[in-house]
Amino acid sequence: MPHRPHIPSPGRRTVLRGSLLVPAAAALPVAVGAAPALALAGRPEAAWGVQVGSVTASSALVWVRSDRPARMLVETASTESFRRARRWYGPLIGPGSDFTGTTPLYGLPAGEQVHYRVTLADPGDPRRTGKPVYGTFRTAPARRRDGVRFLWSGDIAGQGWGINPDIGGYRVYEEMRRLDPDFFLCSGDTVYADGPLQPSVTLPDGRVWRNVMTEEKAKVAETLDEYRGNFRYNLLDRNVRRFNAQVPSVVQWDDHEVRNNWYPGQILDDARYTEKNVDILAARSARAFHEYFPVSTPHSSYGSSSRRSRMYRTVHHGPLLDVFVLDMRSHRNRNSPGRQADDTTGILGAEQLRWLKRSLAESRAVWKVIAADMPLGLVVPDGATDFEAVAQGDPGTPLGRELQIAELLRFIKHRKVTGTLWLTADVHYTSAQHYSPERAAFKDFAPFWEFVSGPLAAGGFPANALDSTFGPDRVFVRAPDRANVSPMESPQFYGEVEIDGDSAELTVRLRAEGGEVLFTKGLRPGRVGQ
Repeated sequence: MPHRPHIPSPGRRTVLRGSLLVPAAAALPVAVGAAPALALAGRPEAAWGVQVGSVTASSALVWVRSDRPARMLVETASTESFRRARRWYGPLIGPGSDFTGTTPLYGLPAGEQVHYRVTLADPGDPRRTGKPVYGTFRTAPARRRDGVRFLWSGDIAGQGWGINPDIGGYRVYEEMRRLDPDFFLCSGDTVYADGPLQPSVTLPDGRVWRNVMTEEKAKVAETLDEYRGNFRYNLLDRNVRRFNAQVPSVVQWDDHEVRNNWYPGQILDDARYTEKNVDILAARSARAFHEYFPVSTPHSSYGSSSRRSRMYRTVHHGPLLDVFVLDMRSHRNRNSPGRQADDTTGILGAEQLRWLKRSLAESRAVWKVIAADMPLGLVVPDGATDFEAVAQGDPGTPLGRELQIAELLRFIKHRKVTGTLWLTADVHYTSAQHYSPERAAFKDFAPFWEFVSGPLAAGGFPANALDSTFGPDRVFVRAPDRANVSPMESPQFYGEVEIDGDSAELTVRLRAEGGEVLFTKGLRPGRVGQ
């Protein structure tokens, strides 16, 4: 991007100050229930690191967790020296939010590097403060010519593969951090609250995988504290904390934040759970999700009224990009064979579909990324007869949840909404699918691309079958040949999207851990179909 202004990566001092707050031994504890800690004469500490989310051209949301009640203070500056720093007085954080808190920042310069530090103060004596924790991020650009680059993936700590100290923990996060993207889109399954870990697992080749263990990861999550412990678990990894201190996040959820393949109203038939009502479990998880990620959407009690916790939203990232973050979990109908000829609820719910259509039509961004937590044309079964995603294996005209997607695709075509593409994770491999009416049973839509990546730290799985209702062609795929391949046996996957500031052309790269670019696709702007 020749006209993109040079925005330096965070300096060595900022990275070191942010990472050395937690000693290596504490970062990967051996004792059950251990957590990062650095006692300083009873002063509050922020050893779980910092995060930034909801970044716009002029604002952001800073997150921290304390080890005790504290007042959150944030300072921002244009340089690492923190000369002429601005101070932001944050909330008093305590046990009601599991000692987490966020502070909104406003009036920031567009397209610039912002350095920040978070200090926690004793609520009874503001002079008693812990050591500051440092971070940095870039605000969204105000000018089209600045360009945009971001990463996406999902699926973390799944299928029994947690933080392994023998291989350096979640190493892929350090690799992604070094790419210094504008932000990271986490496409769901941010935790596996239904996936207990074992201290060790013997691999097929005889090697032993070893997990860092905590009390909350030894059983399925049911209580609010157990869900909180699952979201806290990934922050034990030093690579994750360093990544969070540098790269803003856009986070969505899927099923494993609560329980595998769940849907609203479900009553569980699972002996591991004493609480069988999935809506109660989802409410607890949604609260923990909002406590542990810097997400600006409002949280309400899930299932207590017609208004559920709002997860879907639009992220505006300058003139070139809008990201439409979907929630394909909270508003869906029950999983079924998916052969019904009338389905107004579908996988999005009627209200979310109206929001998405309206938001796409109103968007003036060159590119409109639809961030889906599940794929469209890949068949994802749920047991012997039911289906978990959109596709249900019937190659004919749309049925079941496909009806809602057909309505959306028809809308995009007839309203001439340009520059759409779909990004997702969920299936634990990486692939690129091109959808075209020429190959489809349903033909009233414009061609589009869907790109899949992941997992980041979970088991790899073989590729799913395709459903030809919307005419997908699997142009590229990289997947294991057996189920639940550990991260020691197969690389993890993530994707990269880069939009050139001069031409506005968009390039998607599917990457494997280790730096290899597996597949590249360039797309030209201003088209309804690609």
